[in-house]
Amino acid sequence: MKSEKIPLRFVVITAIVLMLALSRLLPHPFNFSPIAALALFGGAKYSNRFAAYLIPLAAVWVSDLFLNFAFYGRFVPFYDGSLITYAAFAMIVLLGSLALKKFSAKNLLLTSLSASVLFFLVSNFGVWAFSGLYPYTAAGITACYAAAVPFFRNTLAGDLVYSFAVFYAFEFAMKRIPARGINSVRA
Repeated sequence: MKSEKIPLRFVVITAIVLMLALSRLLPHPFNFSPIAALALFGGAKYSNRFAAYLIPLAAVWVSDLFLNFAFYGRFVPFYDGSLITYAAFAMIVLLGSLALKKFSAKNLLLTSLSASVLFFLVSNFGVWAFSGLYPYTAAGITACYAAAVPFFRNTLAGDLVYSFAVFYAFEFAMKRIPARGINSVRA
């Protein structure tokens, strides 16, 4: 039986994704989180499409378990609207895999902004459609989106800060590690 080595690049990308997910457990301003950056990074850096979706979404889910425990006092595997939220994250993984094939500050800025808007639109649609808080009318969905606008500023700021930090830190590391190391094998 032949043993296969896990490529160093895959391990480093996975460690970054896991660290980003775990950082959600640290105190931070409301909605200022690394989730969009985590999804964009996974989508852009994993060459294995299955891993690009599975690892970031699983990392978010595990961190959600701990956050839900802190909030509800018990483990809640899936909260109301979680499937819509995870669908939004999956769309952000796809966005990262398509828009960040060629890395540049401009691409990262536009993709991070797009991820923020995408998450805002999808997650708040889920709130309107499944929470029962708003009537199923044009006025109801408008009120739902209007109520979410104050939270968008921190979402946008967190997405930009974390995206630029993680992508540029990774690019910096790639230039510092010899070619036969992390950069020689695709994840």
